[in-house]
Amino acid sequence: MTQAHDAVTRCGYVAIVGAPNAGKSTLVNGLVGTKVSIVSPKVQTTRFRVLGIAMAGEAQIVLVDTPGIFSPRKRLERAMVAAAWDGAADADIVCLIVDAKRGWDDDSRQIAARLKDAGRKAVLVLNKVDLVRKDRLLALTAQADAEGIFTDVFMVSALSGDGLADLTAHFAGHLPAGPWLFPEDQVSDLPQRLLAAEITREKAFLQLHDELPYAVAIETERWEERADGSARIDQVIYVQRESQKGIVVGKGGHQIKAIGAAARAELEALLERPVHLFLHVKVKEDWTEKRGFYNEIGLDYEA
Repeated sequence: MTQAHDAVTRCGYVAIVGAPNAGKSTLVNGLVGTKVSIVSPKVQTTRFRVLGIAMAGEAQIVLVDTPGIFSPRKRLERAMVAAAWDGAADADIVCLIVDAKRGWDDDSRQIAARLKDAGRKAVLVLNKVDLVRKDRLLALTAQADAEGIFTDVFMVSALSGDGLADLTAHFAGHLPAGPWLFPEDQVSDLPQRLLAAEITREKAFLQLHDELPYAVAIETERWEERADGSARIDQVIYVQRESQKGIVVGKGGHQIKAIGAAARAELEALLERPVHLFLHVKVKEDWTEKRGFYNEIGLDYEA
């Protein structure tokens, strides 16, 4: 669709930053109205910057879902945190999301301090407020407000959607005037092959819980469009050791079958057509040190 010419259009970037597991991806999915970023109870689920595109009247809100910010030690962790700060650097609006149940912890305090040092103002979003008493929310707001960087405070439940309409309206009203950067019906900039890999990674996390090491990657090796309208997708699950391969496959192959079934169901709903998904597990030692992996998902190997 073409943009309306009788109204001023607005468009800009809103970076969603916060500590691991604060609910950034759930918030982005809720604001967009569909799934564009994977979610799991594990911290550091999001590894790279994902754009979610939300429409609000004449405004196009480009949401930058970033990895959780924490004190990194390994190369992959350093690259993830660097990607988060890169996402915030050039954004029109920075939104710091805080898990209200966890409170104003060291991670959130350090993020606020770095934003302050950079001279950036931010919008504070307290998430999961349905799980916290009102007096605690007021105390948390006062703690955060003492940092002196927050222009506005919103209390939401990203999971239920409570408070998201007001937050969307705020973003829409504070973005600069300008043409939209994406088609009106586009919801993400993530290529289908990469989104498909991310969906399978999410299902692996959810299926294996604490058994699965973080050192796992998914690659969509092949995507074939079939004459009957279905798609054949071949993916490789990379692990670092032979023992990890057995965890992913499971006894009699039951784990990998369950992962595949869950991923296929979501892919079929997303693509609105039948999907034939084939998963293979390979051992690739130290894949977290391979430059090609970082290049593929847009992370800085040298971070």
